[in-house]
Amino acid sequence: MTIGNLKLGVDVVSAHNLLPKDGQGSSSAFVELYFDGQKFRTTIKEKDLNPVWNESFYFNISDPSNLHNLNLEAYIYNNVKGTHSRSFLGKISISGTSFVPYSDAVILHYPLEKRGIFSRVRGEIGLKVYVTDDPSIKSSVPVTAAEDNLLLNESVRNLPPNNLPNIKSETRHTFHHLPNPNHNQQQHQSPAVAVPQQLTKHMADEMKAAEPEPPKLVRMYSAASAQPVDYALKETSPFLGGGRVVGGRVIRKDKTASCTYDLVEQMHFLFVRVVKARELPSMDVTGSLDPYVEVKIGNYKGITKHIEKQQNPIWNVVFAFSKERMQASVLEVVVKDKDLVKDDYVGTVRFDLNEVPMRVPPDSPLAPEWYRLSDKKGEKIKGELMLAVWIGTQADEAFPDAWHSDAATPIDSSAAALAAIRSKVYHAPRLWYVRVNVVEAQDLVPTEKNRFPDVYVKAQVGHQVLRTKPVQARNFNPLWNEDLLFVAAEPFEDHLILTVEDRVAPGKDEILGRVIIPLATVEKRADDRIIHSRWFNLEKPVAVDVDQLKKDKFSSRLHLRVCLDGGYHVLDESTHYSSDLHPTAKQLWKPSIGVLELGILNAVGLHPMKTRDGKGTSDTYCVAKYGHKWVRTRTIVDNLCPKYNEQYTWEVFDPATVLTVGVFDNSHLGDKDSNGNKDLKIGKVRIRISTLETDRVYTHSYPLLVLHPSGVKKMGELHLAIRFSCTSFANMMYIYSRPLLPKMHYIRPFTVMQLDTLRHQAVTIVAARLGRAEPPLRKEVVEYMSDVDSHLWSMRRSKANFFRLMSVFSGFFAAGKWFGDICMWKNPVTTVLVHLLFLMLVSFPELILPTIFLYMFLIGIWNFRYRPRYPPHMNTKISQAEAVHPDELDEEFDSFPTSRSPDLVRMRYDRLRSVAGRIQTVVGDIATQGERFQSLLSWRDPRATAIFVTFCLIAAVAMYVTPFQVIAALAGLYLMRHPRFRYRLPSVPINFFRRLPARTDSML
Repeated sequence: MTIGNLKLGVDVVSAHNLLPKDGQGSSSAFVELYFDGQKFRTTIKEKDLNPVWNESFYFNISDPSNLHNLNLEAYIYNNVKGTHSRSFLGKISISGTSFVPYSDAVILHYPLEKRGIFSRVRGEIGLKVYVTDDPSIKSSVPVTAAEDNLLLNESVRNLPPNNLPNIKSETRHTFHHLPNPNHNQQQHQSPAVAVPQQLTKHMADEMKAAEPEPPKLVRMYSAASAQPVDYALKETSPFLGGGRVVGGRVIRKDKTASCTYDLVEQMHFLFVRVVKARELPSMDVTGSLDPYVEVKIGNYKGITKHIEKQQNPIWNVVFAFSKERMQASVLEVVVKDKDLVKDDYVGTVRFDLNEVPMRVPPDSPLAPEWYRLSDKKGEKIKGELMLAVWIGTQADEAFPDAWHSDAATPIDSSAAALAAIRSKVYHAPRLWYVRVNVVEAQDLVPTEKNRFPDVYVKAQVGHQVLRTKPVQARNFNPLWNEDLLFVAAEPFEDHLILTVEDRVAPGKDEILGRVIIPLATVEKRADDRIIHSRWFNLEKPVAVDVDQLKKDKFSSRLHLRVCLDGGYHVLDESTHYSSDLHPTAKQLWKPSIGVLELGILNAVGLHPMKTRDGKGTSDTYCVAKYGHKWVRTRTIVDNLCPKYNEQYTWEVFDPATVLTVGVFDNSHLGDKDSNGNKDLKIGKVRIRISTLETDRVYTHSYPLLVLHPSGVKKMGELHLAIRFSCTSFANMMYIYSRPLLPKMHYIRPFTVMQLDTLRHQAVTIVAARLGRAEPPLRKEVVEYMSDVDSHLWSMRRSKANFFRLMSVFSGFFAAGKWFGDICMWKNPVTTVLVHLLFLMLVSFPELILPTIFLYMFLIGIWNFRYRPRYPPHMNTKISQAEAVHPDELDEEFDSFPTSRSPDLVRMRYDRLRSVAGRIQTVVGDIATQGERFQSLLSWRDPRATAIFVTFCLIAAVAMYVTPFQVIAALAGLYLMRHPRFRYRLPSVPINFFRRLPARTDSML
């Protein structure tokens, strides 16, 4: 762009559902725009709560380098003719960071915001904001101070026809607002004249005709958490299997039609099931045959594996060809003989696609039939092929295991690669906590008789190793009574191995005995009942090798209590994003409260993750996780705008849970690149079930935001359809009164360190089990979906949490500021009213609590009309990811332990020390205030304590003889006294309190 010609273009399109302000159920609205000291105004739309302007304005950008610091503000007013005034209808503010070039601009509908705490607004305004450097566009004529004082009560329909300027046709059809050359003759006209209504309508129709689909509606967040428009959530209205989604409801064309897969676009596929062949002719001189089948339709081709030396082969393979991509009308199924030089032709079966039957579940599967093979001339030959050919949708039971044409890859056609691109449903293993209470050992026999053994017990389950504290056994019967906790998964493949070891010297331990307990034999419990202890004989190994042990029974014993705790929920994900809160023991499960349905529609604008044939591309798949059920869509190969259209269902047992959907690039299709063959993350979406309305279909396009070492980056958008259906409203309401976690978490809670260690072990076990499935869910996928590194230190997260805390207390700060204004009598009328209310509540104290709860009830009812209509999504502003320092990001992405240079680590350590020093000072100041309260009665300062004790005696006598209402009224009136009776110096109680001693004098 040419910097000198930069202008900010604003197309004021329309407003919707404005508040009536003229006393007759309507409003005469106009818009005022403010940007960089310039002010423009639209025409007035008389008596219209849904006005349409379609007017364009252009602001000069004085300093393009400062554009991101500027804001565009739009105010909507109602023109009041009778009083020559205007009333406020709403406003919006758009940050300069969201301005985009004209080619990327779309019409966005912004919810109107209040001007003050008592403002009442509703509705939204549609604007198109963009930056342009077109030299042919002249900036609009701003509103001058004199014009601003004129009455704006003339509509464009009152203008004489001869005053309209000539309008030249433009290719963009967006400039509908021109300066008025006859302004001096017409004092009551707007300074800018709109195009006639007929011309505006014609241009609007022309614009609509150029757009094949209605524009996506972008719902903005509030100003407090506003972020760039490109990162915002977009509401869509797609055509799904059940009909078109409008406002969260499915509008069906056919009222009688029903579809199981009604949250995805219905996609038709040509299914070809190749079962087996018989009596195939031999093709080699040896009489052998290595047959395989080639299924061809147009440019798409699917091939079965060849079977050596078999004239009656069995394949039982299903091929699925996307119908929308098929270019041919004939399906060819060719049988060939695998050969070293050139494969021999055996025979063909042809199908006319117009004759293929349609099948929709729950229809029974189509029975395969025998078809006689034909040669190249069309004559029947020896040999038959058993096939089934039908047209179905993704609801077909053959869909998940079929070979798909849109997922086929020419890079790697091996069986492993084909298995890695299929869709799959996984069930995570059931996890248990293993509690090992090491009580004591008896009759230990150390190797060195001249010293008391320094003994500890080492316990191991799989790769998890824990140790008790070392105890010096003076009587060779050491006592520990310690609990060790592990995570184990069903089916139990690992054993619990306990080793008693003696610390002979630093770094040198000697094994005194070992016990091996199979986990399958360990007792299970679902509550806090006492587990009976058992004595286990120690087996002393001759060799130290774990696998090759020669065991010798002797008299030493180990006293243990071992159990599998099923009353806990094993946390295998971040506690903030838990998708399941069930206890392990199934008998403790409560009935489900509803069903969650997810339709993964498509992704658009994905960022290329690899290079193939000289161009950027991606092989993407989606993973969804909720509870124990993980799902994976098929991999769409070589496509930056893949269409998945797969639907999945989960049972919901608790609304305070989170569904996580991630998008990944498949790196296991033959591309051996620099990422170490790890599947690359593209982004993820979290949706909390409690934020969803029941039976409403949410269709939104979610931006895939990922934090890279270079900053936050949008990797594309994921289009989802979600519906939460409640099966038991009573159970759902009852859940809100129950504890979040199973009761064992409260009866015998774990420490924070224990929970963190156990969660890490649980994620490792789940990743290992899911990595053994086919196709595998890789470790990096499971860890990313489970937020395994969310507990690590990050300066960015610390700032974000601090500002979140400030946002929580902002209401208290605002209330304190308001009360301070009351005490300073800045608004005498409000102050007098507050005094009256205070005296009324003091006189009738029984009204205080009812007033508070009634006030909260009214606030809740008032906010109901402004309730969010969309699920919350990741916000870059709340996450402090917009302007984060590169070094802070590099620190966040550093490994643990660190892999950076010593000088860089030293610098970061010093920075952390400075931050911790400020926190230390704040904590010390809070402790000082608390110690001053304690010193009131501690006689640390005898004179101060004597004064306070005397004051307490006088106050007790005074309050005994004086009614409480009088004391409260006097205290309140004194607190809210007029500034004339105030002093700039601190009050006597504050001066007295600040002079009290604290323990800071005793600090080193």
